[in-house]
Amino acid sequence: MILLKHILFVSEPASDQTSALERAVSLAENNNADLTVATVFPSVPDGYLKEWAALSRQDLEALIEPFRDRLNIRLEVLSGPVFLEVIRAVLRNSHDLVIKVAENPPFIKMLFGTDDMHLLRKCPCPVWLMKTPEKSKYSVIVAAVDVDPLNPSETEQDLNENILDQATSLALSDFASLHLVHAWEPFGEGTLRSRIDAAAGGADYLEKEHMLHQKAFYRLGETLRSRIGESIYDYLSPNFHLLKGPAKKLIPELAAQLEADLVVMGTVARTGIAGLFIGNTAEAILDQLACSVLAVKPSGFVTPVKLSE
Repeated sequence: MILLKHILFVSEPASDQTSALERAVSLAENNNADLTVATVFPSVPDGYLKEWAALSRQDLEALIEPFRDRLNIRLEVLSGPVFLEVIRAVLRNSHDLVIKVAENPPFIKMLFGTDDMHLLRKCPCPVWLMKTPEKSKYSVIVAAVDVDPLNPSETEQDLNENILDQATSLALSDFASLHLVHAWEPFGEGTLRSRIDAAAGGADYLEKEHMLHQKAFYRLGETLRSRIGESIYDYLSPNFHLLKGPAKKLIPELAAQLEADLVVMGTVARTGIAGLFIGNTAEAILDQLACSVLAVKPSGFVTPVKLSE
């Protein structure tokens, strides 16, 4: 189980965020963690700074009022670009999770706005973007992982383990079904299929690639079994989805088909063979998801944002 110590909830005043804050409060209670609720208002002239700060604090006080008897919630009022100030707050206070309501309203096709995408790319701790109204408990959680069957890097393995740890912890706490998905694309498939004289060899190549990815994918499952123990693994009984084709197309389709409540995935660019999540692929997936997302980074990730610039 993932144990949290310092949770940061970022207010999105344009949205109905009561259900999302309820989820954050429950998470803090279950982890015996500190909870900070922050709001970020735009940069204003010095003469208006105190007035904006006071109004923003009043809004926060009203937001947390229903939860005062459950938890001691710290309030923080920040000024500047939202994603920059949120990441700086994470750096200052060592937050281990950022929770925020997705920026865009339901009538906009893309769920995540500009600040959301910046947080997904650059925040050093996991970012949980919630679609409202947020459920108190999830039914279906999807963990999207990458496996290189021949030359797995330490970064890849670390990120996959982080994804599985987060997804497993939530699946257990919510009594949700857990689905692991890996999408792969064989290098040069189009060239092989365009050559009639290579049809047999192409088929053999594709079958070999499929077997390699299948074995690597199930090895990751065995890694999960060893990390959480036999009895917990058997209780979870995770479902494996090995998909052939572009991840940016197939993973959102699977999430929709399963009616997923949450997709847990990595958002850091990596180099390597075709089929690995790279930055553009991850963003293409995010643009198509209609559910909440929990995005994680490898352990060694360093944000490009500085405390002061």
